This record gives sequence, structure tokens and C-alpha cells, in this order.
Amino acid sequence: MKNNKENAWSILKRLVSYIKDFKLALVGAIIGMIGYAAVDMALIWSLQPLIDDGFTGKDPSILEMMPYFVVIVMGLRGVAAFMSSYCMAWVGNNVVMKLQRQLFAQLMLLPVSFFDRTNTGELLSKITYDATQVSNAASNALVKVFREGATAIGLIALMFYQSWQLSLVFFVVGPIVGLAINIVSKRFRKISKNIQNAMGTVTTSSEQMLKGHKEVLMFGGQKVENKKFEKVSNTVRTQKMKMASANAISVPVIQSLSSFALAFVLYLATFPQIMDTLSSGTFVVIISSMMALMKPIKSVTQINNEIQKGISASTSLFEMLDMNVAKDEGTYEVERVNGDISIKNVVFTYPKGDKPALNNVSFDIKSGQSIALVGRSGSGKSTIANLLTRFYDIDSGEISLDGKNIEEYRLTSLRDQVAIVSQNVHLFNDTIANNIAYASEDKFTEEDIVKAATTAHAMEFINNFPEGLNTIIGENGAMLSGGQRQRLAIARALLRDAPVLILDEATSALDTESERHIQAALDELQKDRTSIVIAHRLSTIEHADQILVIDHGEVVERGTHQELLAQGKIYHSLSQMQSSGEL
Repeated sequence: MKNNKENAWSILKRLVSYIKDFKLALVGAIIGMIGYAAVDMALIWSLQPLIDDGFTGKDPSILEMMPYFVVIVMGLRGVAAFMSSYCMAWVGNNVVMKLQRQLFAQLMLLPVSFFDRTNTGELLSKITYDATQVSNAASNALVKVFREGATAIGLIALMFYQSWQLSLVFFVVGPIVGLAINIVSKRFRKISKNIQNAMGTVTTSSEQMLKGHKEVLMFGGQKVENKKFEKVSNTVRTQKMKMASANAISVPVIQSLSSFALAFVLYLATFPQIMDTLSSGTFVVIISSMMALMKPIKSVTQINNEIQKGISASTSLFEMLDMNVAKDEGTYEVERVNGDISIKNVVFTYPKGDKPALNNVSFDIKSGQSIALVGRSGSGKSTIANLLTRFYDIDSGEISLDGKNIEEYRLTSLRDQVAIVSQNVHLFNDTIANNIAYASEDKFTEEDIVKAATTAHAMEFINNFPEGLNTIIGENGAMLSGGQRQRLAIARALLRDAPVLILDEATSALDTESERHIQAALDELQKDRTSIVIAHRLSTIEHADQILVIDHGEVVERGTHQELLAQGKIYHSLSQMQSSGEL
């Protein structure tokens, strides 16, 4: 119990530290809040002279001035309300922008293993839904809390100034109201966490349906997906109704407790020794102050819901911001390596793997050489490519580039040395030119892009688009065929001009004619580069300097195409199966 309270307080303090970065707007908001509370207090205070002097005829000028006073005061109240709301909205939106930017930057630094075990929908929910809850807590909620809090403090001060004896009633009821709010806060925070989890499930379910829309249509999975979504959306509805019921119950209960204070004051007013010390105006001010206190108490209780949502959302966001990023402790940077690769006794197990994906793998590649990796699906071929670029770190052994352990390289410098063309090409919802020259920061001219696209035989279809290289290709290249998408990936690798090239099933999505054209481009691309070719079609790697056969995470055969065929083992069997069409 105590730990939860301390944790909530530490989260709130951390969130407030973000707010402090915008001090000028915060000061403006505070001035507006204090002004708003002062105006409300002035209106109630004016009742005393109005009743005691104005209505009794002792000072008729009070009645004459009161209309002007009300108009001026209400005008000031409006200015103060606008100032506090606008300034805090500015603070809140800037806090959320800062949090979203930090979260986005953090996501790009997290290791690949994190994304292997985390749904994309959950991450999108954090960036959107959770950040919105923080925005509400950092702007709307804080405005009401501080403004209504200042109003409550002002009203209590006014009550004590008028009659401290009657005002002592507040300290009897106050702790009871505080205890009720504390109980409600814990309930709100628990439900808020459940809502966040449910929203992540909704986002995940929607994302999977949208990405797999064709499969849903082909297999008639509309009912299945509808049932899934109905279930998760009902979970969100249930949690939100729990929040609504807790909010609906808390307000009348707390107001009822507060009404006991008002009732007790009215009861005390029946005693002559109390009333003899008060004028009619003073008594009206005290009663009006106590009744006015109902509004800030109600507002604070209702807004407590938003604050607890914000604390819960902030907890979720801060947990992600505090995650360990991908290890990047290397300091070595190089403009361009020669491309000598050495893999010695490498053992690697995926985070959720039961057994090693690679077991004691060793081989060397000299600069400019081409090595091919073949084997059945799941044998560990692509894992080697993932380790060379340090998408994962090995359990034991060593991988070196130009004689230096890759862990000694800065990650950005290491990855600058490698170009990858994989079977799973990812393209961005941008122009063809920007996809080919992705993240180049205007390093390449249009001529460079056209040259790379021509070599990759991509200009053949690019020229068919009315806007050519400026064509927007849709999410993940939705406008393109599999072969066209892969040609753009090859053009991207050509433009990168890295000394180490990894081709992971680079021609898998191409027809025979396209593959013949692309293979010629790949042969050109591989010249003067160290190449690791992961291939399913053995015909594409016959001229490799060395071929490694990977089976169950181990190198079981190595040699040239002819040497491996002569051995009559696994490679020979794979060749026979492909020739007969069995594979």
C-alpha cells in the first residue's frame, strides 16, 4: 500500500519536472488561477456590505456601485479563466509533445529483441492514448485542481476572517472528505491501468485486421475478426463503465459529507451566543462560502479521475523511457572498411528460444569474397546476418570486421558498412526517390538515384508512373508488386555503396525473367564487395567463392558448388530436390 502511494507520488513529481521546463507559461497560469479565485472570493465578500449597509440604507452608494462592481469583477474573472486555461493548455501540449518525442526516440534505440516480444498495437497505444491522458492531466486537470484549490483556500480564509468559531467545523469534516478522495483515487488508478491495457488490445486487434485485410477476405474471416474485436471493445467498455460508476458514486458521497458541515453550521446558528457575535451580512458570507466550497470539492473529486489516468499513463510511459537501450558501448568509427569478416565459435540463442539458433559457428570471409549460406528453413542462415549488424548480440564467441570485434564499433558506424537486401522489403509511404535514397539527407543527386534504379532494372516500371520517381507508393509499397518492391530495395543498396553486402533471399519474389535481369545487377553490385548471400535457389549461388551448408545452427558442409555436389551429402540432396521440383 505504502509503496504504491510512494510510487504514485514519485511519478507525479517526475511529471511536474516536465512542467517546470515551461516556467513562463506556468507563472501566467498560476497568476490566472489566483486571480480567478480572488474574484470569486471578492464576489462573496461583497455580500456583507451589500446586506449590512446597502439594503439597510446605511450606505446607499453601495447599491449604486454594485452593478459596476459586478460587471468589472466578472470581466476580470473571464480574463483570469482564459489566462489560466490557455497557459496550462500550452504547457500540457508541450509536455505531451516532449514525452512523445522522447518515447519515439527511445523506441528507435531499443534492441530488436524488444520488438520481437511486444505488439506494435501496444506501442501505438502508448504514443497516442497514454500521451493523451498525460495531456489531460498536465493541462485540464491541473488547471481545475489549482484553480479550484486556490478558490477553496480563499473561501476558507474568508470564513475564518468572518468567524473562526463557525469555520472550525471545516476541520472536522475536512479529514473525512480527504480520506474519501484518497480511497477513490486508488480505485481510479487501478481502473485507469486496466483501460490502458484494454486500449492496447484494441489497437493491436485493429492493426492485425488492417494488415491482414486480404487474408481476412480470402479466408472469410470477417466473423472471426468481428468476434475478436467485439470482445476487446467490450472489455474497454466494461472498464470505462467501472470508471464512470466510481466517478458517479464519489461525487455525491463527498458532497453529502461536505453538506454535514453546512448543516452543522446552520445548527450552531440557532445558539444565541453565536448569533450575537455575527451580523446578517457576516452570516450570509459564511453560509455562501460554505455552499461555494461545494463546487471546488466536486470539481477536485471529478478531476481526480483525470489525474489518476494521467499518473497511470505516465507510469506506463516512464517505464518505457527507463528501459535499457541497445548496447552501444563501442567507440571505434571508420569511414569505410575493407570487408574482412571473421566469425569464431559463435553461439547465439534467441531471447525466447529453447536451444541455440547458432552453435559454435566459425568461418572467415576475405575482402571482396562472396560466401553463400544455404540450408533448410529455420536452420540459422538469416540469424548470421542479424548478428553481423548487431540486431542481436551473441552469447559467446567473436565476430570481427577488419580484425576488430564488432562490439568495439559504434553501432551507426558498423551499420554504415553494411547494405542489406532481404526477402521482407519495407518501404515507406513516400516517393520512390525518397525510398531509394532513404535517410541520405540530400547526399545523393537525382542522377545518382536514377543510375541506381536503372542498374536495379527499376526504371523499367518507374517510367510507367505519370509522376515517375516522385510517385507516392503507399504504405509499405502497396502500389507495387513484390518484384518491384524488391528492385527498389536493390536500388537502395546500390546507392548505399557499402563495402559489405548481405543478400537475404534477394530474388525470392521475382519471376524468372526479372530474376535474370536482377541477378546481373546483383553480380555487378557484388564486385569489389564482401558478400554474404542467403539463398533458397541454388542456381543463384553456383559461382560463390565458398558455400556453407547450415543445419540446426551448425556449419555441416563447406566448399565450392562443385566440391559440395561431389561430396553427395546435404547440398547434393538439396540440389537434386530443386532439380526435380520437390523444393
